[in-house]
Amino acid sequence: MAEKMGILGRKLGMTRIFAGDGAAVAVTVIEAGPCAVTQVKTTETDGYNALQIAFDKAKEKHVSKPMQGHFKKAGTDLYRHTREIRLVDAPEHKAGDTLTVEMFAPGEVIKVTGKSVGKGYQGRMRRWNFAGSKDTHGCEKVHRNNGSVGNNTFPGHVFKGRKMAGHWGNETVTEEGLLVVGIRPEDNVILVRGSVPGPKNGLVFVRKQ
Repeated sequence: MAEKMGILGRKLGMTRIFAGDGAAVAVTVIEAGPCAVTQVKTTETDGYNALQIAFDKAKEKHVSKPMQGHFKKAGTDLYRHTREIRLVDAPEHKAGDTLTVEMFAPGEVIKVTGKSVGKGYQGRMRRWNFAGSKDTHGCEKVHRNNGSVGNNTFPGHVFKGRKMAGHWGNETVTEEGLLVVGIRPEDNVILVRGSVPGPKNGLVFVRKQ
C-alpha cells in the first residue's frame, strides 16, 4: 500500500506558543530528521517503488555488520533506525539525499505514527471500560471480576478476542488530522497541535495526510 512522503523523528515533549491573536496554543515538539535516503527501489529493479530513509546517527559498535555495509553502499553515515516508504510513482530522490522538516509547512495537516504509551497489565474495567458488578448487598468481592467468559462442555474453551484483562498500550497507533503550527529548520523541529502517540523520546513517523 502506497504512502505519502514522510520523515522519521523523535517526540521531545510538549510546550506552548502564542498565536498572532495572543491565544496560547499547546503543541507537541517533534525532532524530525534530518533523514538520509539509504536505498531507492523501483518497479524495474524491485517490483515496486519505495524509498528507504534512516534517522538518528549511531556509533559503529551499535550497528550490525550487514547494516554497516548497507549504509556504506548508500554513501551515508551510520544510523539507528530505518523506514521504508512505499510510493505510487518512481522516487525522485537518490541514495545519499537528505530529507528535512522543510518538506512540511505551517497550516498543513499531517498524520503521525508511533508506539503508544505502555500501561502494563490492566483489569477489564480500565482496559475495556466495563461497568463492573452492582455495588449492593449480595455482591461480595466480585465488583471488578471478569465474570463468565466461556461456555460449558461445548465448545469448552474461550473464544479468541474475548475482552479480558491483559497488557494495554505499546501498540502501533496512527493519529490523523494533526496541524503543523510551526517549523524550525535550524533546530530540525516541527511544532504540531494535536495528540501525538508515544512517550517522550519515542520514535515517530510523520507524513503528509
